[in-house]
Amino acid sequence: MTSEAIRDPRQDHLLTPQNAAFVIIDYQPVQVNSIASMDRQLLVNNIVGTAKAAVAYGLPIVHSTVNVRTGLNKPPIGQLRAVLGDYPTYDRTSINSWEDVEFRQAVAATGRKKLIMTALWTEACLTFPALDALREGYEVYVVADAVGGTSVTAHEMALRRVEKAGAQMISVAQLFCELQRDWLRKETVPAFIDLFIETGGTAGIQFGYDRSA
Repeated sequence: MTSEAIRDPRQDHLLTPQNAAFVIIDYQPVQVNSIASMDRQLLVNNIVGTAKAAVAYGLPIVHSTVNVRTGLNKPPIGQLRAVLGDYPTYDRTSINSWEDVEFRQAVAATGRKKLIMTALWTEACLTFPALDALREGYEVYVVADAVGGTSVTAHEMALRRVEKAGAQMISVAQLFCELQRDWLRKETVPAFIDLFIETGGTAGIQFGYDRSA
């Protein structure tokens, strides 16, 4: 069996490490502790896995926080700082990160039009920049099981709103598979397997991959 030649990773209609950027907004203690749309530990596991995938596949990363410099809020949760500590954060006071000049400049500087977007809360800090990014011609991919809201209804209505505006919903597992795409891309297979294991999956067993091979 022969895989076809790798498509141009910059022009591919699917997400690739060469055509997408990762945007992560406001995974800070107060926001995480207020989530009521899903299990909070699962949320943390999923966003940490998503961040690790962005690092493993070399995506440009734009990380924003709110109100850290004003002293009104704390830095991101420790699990994320352990993964993204080498990347700058863009702190702001605006609820909508797209209304922060430095954040918007950082997104533009990635040179990518496909934005893998995650934020807390779904109903505000995810919805508002997603709508603005779509309006400015970006493609927005929301990792639906790595974002959360203050209620199930708030979360679901927010996802419906951004999807209707043109955003695409993806899952953590789908993101991993879409970035990897082929088992022959061996340099990232170990990270791919680890990501599934750490987020509760068993991809290596299910697909018959032998790590000793």
